[in-house]
Amino acid sequence: MDEIVRFENVGLRYGAGAETLADLNFTLYPGSFYFLTGASGAGKTSLLKLLYLSQRPSRGIIKLFGEDAVTMPRERLPGFRRRIGVVFQDFRLVPHLSAFDNIALPLRVAGVREKDLEVPVAEMLEWVGLGDRTSARPATLSGGEQQRVAIARAVIGRPEILVADEPTGNVDPDMAIRLLQLFEALNTLGTTIVVATHDIHLLSKIPGAQMMRLEKGMLADPTGSLRHPPLPNDQQQ
Repeated sequence: MDEIVRFENVGLRYGAGAETLADLNFTLYPGSFYFLTGASGAGKTSLLKLLYLSQRPSRGIIKLFGEDAVTMPRERLPGFRRRIGVVFQDFRLVPHLSAFDNIALPLRVAGVREKDLEVPVAEMLEWVGLGDRTSARPATLSGGEQQRVAIARAVIGRPEILVADEPTGNVDPDMAIRLLQLFEALNTLGTTIVVATHDIHLLSKIPGAQMMRLEKGMLADPTGSLRHPPLPNDQQQ
């Protein structure tokens, strides 16, 4: 099973203070589902930023898709970022664009022709249950609807990894489960999912999901599964 992400002795420091993240060592594998947990201030968002290449570490090695993401030339980063979908807690939708146009934005940036994006965007709206809200702008959508638009935008380009930062933090419990079901459906198609959450009740909703817990900037891996993951069933003796 090829690795998709590997961190070796990674640390992150902002300014001259203490390290926000320290001695991170873990491996993520294609098609797996991970929950990233930890108290507020533990460094979850900082770790996600390293994963989706918005931040470079202060030290250590990050291998992404088999390549060194730390020393990668900046001109190559946009191509790598297109292989990673990101869902933010505060949605980050473009206010003056419709749901359709928000979802279509990554395809347009990638140069997809208008006639080639209408069907996939419409299908994505249906997939997240917003087929009747195509023309709605963010201000007219509920928090759950905005988050579903954000998820659709993150996955429209068929990313290999989806990173979600507290995606259920601003929605009610029923909508949280619905959003999680969208992530689970995407995971069954082969996308690696990393969901940061403080809601421990969600952890039992995805059978087989692994937990990464940050404690004061360091990763707790009590089962060792992040360093030495179990073999898939077809590779077990």
